[in-house]
Amino acid sequence: MGFILYLIIGGIIGWLAGLILGKDIPGGIIGNIIAGIIGAWIGGLIFPDMGPVIWDMAIIPALIGAIILVLVLSFILKAMRRA
Repeated sequence: MGFILYLIIGGIIGWLAGLILGKDIPGGIIGNIIAGIIGAWIGGLIFPDMGPVIWDMAIIPALIGAIILVLVLSFILKAMRRA
């Protein structure tokens, strides 16, 4: 049950990051989940032990990490389209 909740929270965080930036995350729901989970990892490295924690995922660092991931991903995809 914990794994399913972790995926749901990751999806919500990835969706919020895309919403905040106004950019679509490639892959739809799966892309949101991946962005949220990788964003949680990135945010945990940058801001350890910050903010509220739900199912071992700190929400604020996860959101910040997902925003960073979406920005980097959008820059890479934009550069690939130009080439």
